[in-house]
Amino acid sequence: MNLEQSTKPSGLSFPCSSSTHNRKVWQRLVTGRYVYMLILPGFIYFAIFKFLPMWGVLIAFQNYNPFVGISGSEWVGFEHFSNLFLDKHFYILLRNTLLINLMSLIFFFPLPILLSVMLNEVRHEWFMKLNQSIVYMPHFLSWVVVASMTFFTLSVDVGFINKLLISLGMDSISFLSEPKFFWGILTLQNIWKETGWGTIIFLAAVAGVDPQRYEAAVVDGAGRLRQIWHITLPAIRPTIVILLILRLGHMADVGFEQVLLMMNPLVNDVADVFDTYVYYRGIQQGDISIGTAVGMFKGVVGLILVLISNYVVKKLGHEGIY
Repeated sequence: MNLEQSTKPSGLSFPCSSSTHNRKVWQRLVTGRYVYMLILPGFIYFAIFKFLPMWGVLIAFQNYNPFVGISGSEWVGFEHFSNLFLDKHFYILLRNTLLINLMSLIFFFPLPILLSVMLNEVRHEWFMKLNQSIVYMPHFLSWVVVASMTFFTLSVDVGFINKLLISLGMDSISFLSEPKFFWGILTLQNIWKETGWGTIIFLAAVAGVDPQRYEAAVVDGAGRLRQIWHITLPAIRPTIVILLILRLGHMADVGFEQVLLMMNPLVNDVADVFDTYVYYRGIQQGDISIGTAVGMFKGVVGLILVLISNYVVKKLGHEGIY
């Protein structure tokens, strides 16, 4: 045995040089070039519209002047955040935003799951595809169309529901100008418009269930409800958990266009949310810094809710998003 062999520790290998490592990385890139080309458009999108704009959060700590830009604007630290939290209107915004999202989470979130299970039980494929096409269609309507349909349904003057009530000898109801109805109307709009579209992910998860599990359940004497409860729902549980965590991350977000089109002076107390506040303060009044501060606050709230919910889910024995 020579000296070099005797001095080298057994069982250990020396790392390859950086040039060899770089060559291997380049070879992998060349081998999978078509896959990376498919990823490239998405990466460019996120780089331009998600990563680069993150520098804009600096505006929340400045008295931003668009004529001198971020580099020339005066730094004020957390002044805008202090003004936001001390504003008595802030708690109205927080209440409206959280309660609208909470109603959506309770009444809307379970419906795509239920509809997916129901569609999966349809035995005639043509009938299932027909129903899928029908329930998907409202998603492609703009909120302007949905708001117009709501007006022609619920308004006092031309709404057919109030015309029906009057024809039955009952008094008309001001659905669109009564604050107590506003949150419910928003929730019903979301249910009608997005329930069908929300079934896409759940149907894909259901399609991944091994058919042999259903066959074994039939042999054991399980009916359709038993199969749904013991096979279908447990199989899509990870998907449900992940989407629930991601949904909680948007608890500070409300559909801006939907709320803006449905709100009016009579329901402003229950309709004003963070998104509309940013629109009025940040765009109409030109206070870009406070608008950026509100956006950053929403992002922090969403991050905290995702972290907490992911921690709780993992403690309960499920898989989180990380």
